[in-house]
Amino acid sequence: MSKLRHIALSVNDPWEAAKFYEKAFDMERVGETRSELADGVYLSDGIINLALLRYKTDEMAGEDRGKDYVGLHHIGFWIDDIDETHKRIENAGGHHFMGSVPEGENVFYEVKYRDPNGIIFDVTENGWGGAKKDSTPPNATRED
Repeated sequence: MSKLRHIALSVNDPWEAAKFYEKAFDMERVGETRSELADGVYLSDGIINLALLRYKTDEMAGEDRGKDYVGLHHIGFWIDDIDETHKRIENAGGHHFMGSVPEGENVFYEVKYRDPNGIIFDVTENGWGGAKKDSTPPNATRED
């Protein structure tokens, strides 16, 4: 089972962008990063993680976009089995872009791919801060 649980926006100032989403949509700040890849702020609505990132190099941003690109950068899927998902992605026409699963348990990672249109997405078995894999309890019914 795969669940869309991560959206990443490339922005000029992650901290200013975070203030907007916190104020406009009551999103909660669940983390920050200052890595070799990017600086950023992570927000959550309780189900989905929103990453606001400023990439440090054109290579890390994806050379077709570059580090100065502003907009939707990628989406992420919380998956059950990385090896099975890798096979499914490649069989569907996607290809590996960057990243791998590190050694050790409970280590956060994202493996990035491109779909047949070149759109970047990532997958992880560990999820993202503030995201929930299952948004509806088992056996729950929805009332409209």
